[in-house]
Amino acid sequence: MEEHKITLWGAADLRDFDTPRDETGQGFSHAIAWAVPMVAPIMASIQNGPNRAYADEYARVNYHINNLSVELAGKIKNQGFRSLSLGASDRTDTIHIKGDFPHKTAATRAGLGWIGRHCQLITRPFGSWVRLGTVFTDMDLPHGPPIEKNFCGNCRRCVDACPAKALTGKAWVPGVPRESILDARACDQWKKQHYFKYHRGHNCGICSAVCPYGLKILKKK
Repeated sequence: MEEHKITLWGAADLRDFDTPRDETGQGFSHAIAWAVPMVAPIMASIQNGPNRAYADEYARVNYHINNLSVELAGKIKNQGFRSLSLGASDRTDTIHIKGDFPHKTAATRAGLGWIGRHCQLITRPFGSWVRLGTVFTDMDLPHGPPIEKNFCGNCRRCVDACPAKALTGKAWVPGVPRESILDARACDQWKKQHYFKYHRGHNCGICSAVCPYGLKILKKK
């Protein structure tokens, strides 16, 4: 992590979760989770909708995460442990609009942040202006306490800004189903109808752009 200048990362205990399985059919007890910050001025520029700079930054950070994931998984295997990398933004279930495992779950269990009303991870150092990486392993890693509380207070800025009206406004607590916070289908349809030119409708980012935790970081910089 130091070599790749990753400053926000940790280990998650996932023994109570159904993780993806490797080629032997076995799941994993732990994961290493990390966050890569997006360029703050670019994030601030999409409060009214995505643009080409954001689409390029989204692709750049995902590429960086995927390379790091493969490298880290390989190094763990070289130490004699099992590992499996989770691709950034891989949508493997198109019906339910989700991947093999939520990066956000690993991140909250690793203590990196909490889930905001926009159904995205919010971190103290970077707000929600991050992309997430996850590598599963059976290595028994030391881990701190997970974050099980949200710190959004009464803020509803992301809810009010969502053009798809896909956010319910309900606060996150561990174990709450995604559907109680986000109408993923409404979000997906809006992006495909209005922002298809950006990665075939996979980009929006408005809810994250207006989050005060991100804007606070921008003001500090």
